[in-house]
Amino acid sequence: MNFPNKIGAHDFDGWVQERGLYFWDKWDPQYHTALSMHDPDEKDLTGSLLWTRTGKGTYIYTGLSFSRQLPEGNAGAFRLFVNLLSQSRNKVK
Repeated sequence: MNFPNKIGAHDFDGWVQERGLYFWDKWDPQYHTALSMHDPDEKDLTGSLLWTRTGKGTYIYTGLSFSRQLPEGNAGAFRLFVNLLSQSRNKVK
């Protein structure tokens, strides 16, 4: 998920409350996790962004609340959102 923008921990600085909801807690092995995150003093959650190749495309599930982050002008959220939209152009297998 680092195409076309390299995503780092700094891209999550300034995200407003309710970064996401409905994170998966279990999934089929064909899915790959792309992120791990947690609130202070809590365990890592890995079900916020999952993906799998299917046919000629990519299926992506996200529980991240882009509807909260994008209106706030969070640059990291914009970079990650563009990456999600760009996966059909990502030639890395």
